[in-house]
Amino acid sequence: MSDPREYKTEAIVIRKTKLGEADSILTFFTPHLGKIQGFARSLRKPKSKMAGHLEMLTHSTVAFSRGRNLDTITGAQTVNAFVPLKNDLWLTSCGLYIAELVNQFTAEHQENYSLFQLTIETLQRLCQENNKELTLRYFELHLLDSAGYRPQLRECVACHKALEPVVNAFSAAAGGMLCPACSPLSQSFSYPLSVNAQKVLRLLQGEDYTNASRVKIDEELARELESVLSGYLKHLLEREVKSAAWLETLREQLHLKNI
Repeated sequence: MSDPREYKTEAIVIRKTKLGEADSILTFFTPHLGKIQGFARSLRKPKSKMAGHLEMLTHSTVAFSRGRNLDTITGAQTVNAFVPLKNDLWLTSCGLYIAELVNQFTAEHQENYSLFQLTIETLQRLCQENNKELTLRYFELHLLDSAGYRPQLRECVACHKALEPVVNAFSAAAGGMLCPACSPLSQSFSYPLSVNAQKVLRLLQGEDYTNASRVKIDEELARELESVLSGYLKHLLEREVKSAAWLETLREQLHLKNI
């Protein structure tokens, strides 16, 4: 039986590409269809009725008509606009970072319902939670798990012995931690991690968000966690995450402003 010509799905807008004077191609992440694209005619015209429902980082119900090469968007209705994300530059940048990672770590038409739910929940948490940095680190670790790149954090990836509560090292190339005995023997660069950083990473990886979010981290620990995970993401993607660089620039500007 052939697929119906018209269909609807929940979707998060994770990318927009301009086409011609007023048209756009949108990339969506959906609960059951995975990552899909759609053509939006005249979306960038001032009188477009769908524009507000198809903004970046918007959760909407979207209607499509199947096309030969690209399906056409025929309607859209907002489910959650995540308004706080749109009204704060830092939060917008965090949301765009989430969207870029989802886009880079997913294949088209591959269902990943758990990642869809994680993305929705993360965008909502960014609107509500105080600890934005911890929210991002939780998302990164569970995205990696969902994408099949779960880092080994509890035992040495070389000798497979349980890690002692000492400074161990993380190797992006090896996909996890190296004990002090194996780290010098590794052919790849490894990043030393404090005992506290290792504990927090394991907590974020192994617990649900309610339990994981109770941990308190200072600025130094936050930067350590960010560095190791950003390095791992960069290694896997074999390139810089553009929105991560922008986040770092914005963080420095905000820090200077508050001095």
